[in-house]
Amino acid sequence: MVTDQQRKIVKETVPVLQTHGETLARHFYERMFRVNPEVQAYFNPAHQRSGSQQRALAGAILAYAQHIDDPATLSEAVELIAQKHVSLGIKPEHYPIVGDNLLASIGEVLGEAATDEIIDAWAAAYAKLAEIFIEREKRICQDQKKVYGWQGFKPFVVDRREHTSDNITSFYLKAADATPLVAHEPGQYISIRATFADGQAVMRNYSLSNPPGSEYYRISVKREPAAADDAPDGVLSNYLHNHIKAGDRVELSPPCGEFTLEIPADTAKPLVFIAGGVGVTPLISMLHQALKSSNSSRRIVFIQAALNGAVQAFSGELEALRTDYSNLHVHVCYSAPDDADRDANRHDSEGLIDEAMLDQLIGDQEAAYYFCGPTPMLSHVHALLRKRGVPED
Repeated sequence: MVTDQQRKIVKETVPVLQTHGETLARHFYERMFRVNPEVQAYFNPAHQRSGSQQRALAGAILAYAQHIDDPATLSEAVELIAQKHVSLGIKPEHYPIVGDNLLASIGEVLGEAATDEIIDAWAAAYAKLAEIFIEREKRICQDQKKVYGWQGFKPFVVDRREHTSDNITSFYLKAADATPLVAHEPGQYISIRATFADGQAVMRNYSLSNPPGSEYYRISVKREPAAADDAPDGVLSNYLHNHIKAGDRVELSPPCGEFTLEIPADTAKPLVFIAGGVGVTPLISMLHQALKSSNSSRRIVFIQAALNGAVQAFSGELEALRTDYSNLHVHVCYSAPDDADRDANRHDSEGLIDEAMLDQLIGDQEAAYYFCGPTPMLSHVHALLRKRGVPED
């Protein structure tokens, strides 16, 4: 239980967290991986190297400190993290490891400023937060077992692999025990675990790109190059591209994730999907479901932004859907097309998604928007939609 005095102390540390949050997070991860190396498999080293993991943790700690009087206001953030934890196999016994290293890091980074009262307050606050996550993750696991028939990691066989673009390969996966697959919620992801020749097990999340209800799960994996000269290439993405072939086995956790399609009850309300790069993977699954579940009077717009035709994923699949559904309007935008793209007329526009494009495709109609892609693209599209007066929800 967190006392009123402890909540007051935690809130008073907000300015310190704003100043030293990333330093604290960096120290925490370095310390935890040194003291408890058994947890390293749950973390992506690329995110550690780029600093995104540290920034995310610092932001989460700060948000919790600011809202400790009413943690329910963080329910969306808790859901996102809890889904991710379950997909990777985080267990209740991992929380004390995180707590011990976090409290030790607070003491080591803040030095004498970290009084016994501050450490005790944060110990109580962390225990409460861990309780919230453990309870939510327990319920997610129960739901997974009930809906999908398994929890944790289960063996799957690669039925086939398919060239989706020059940098994306799709893997079609079926349960090794031949159990029929339950349809996922469009937009969800799985965690895939592969074991390398040296015995190292690596886990990563990949969105499911197949139409819900398929006899297989499909993940469409972008080969991730090194983000910097001194950084390694993406470990699992390159392993899958280079080594995994039809007939090989991997392990999957059940579908997870809170970014899922909700089709508006108003059948006249348009649905708009805006995909950037490999962010197309959850949206193509959503598109299949939207087309299947909507009547022909609903206008569905699918905007796909890519560098050029070589790296545009699912071009053939989108063209087939456009042919089959008269209410689907596809617009392909290349930011750096080459002469071959122009000669073949592979795209509808050049440059970035802009207000004029949205005016042309959607007009002033009220619509429901789903968008996914790299962070700069998300920020750009979010700003465009806010300017158009689209509500946050």
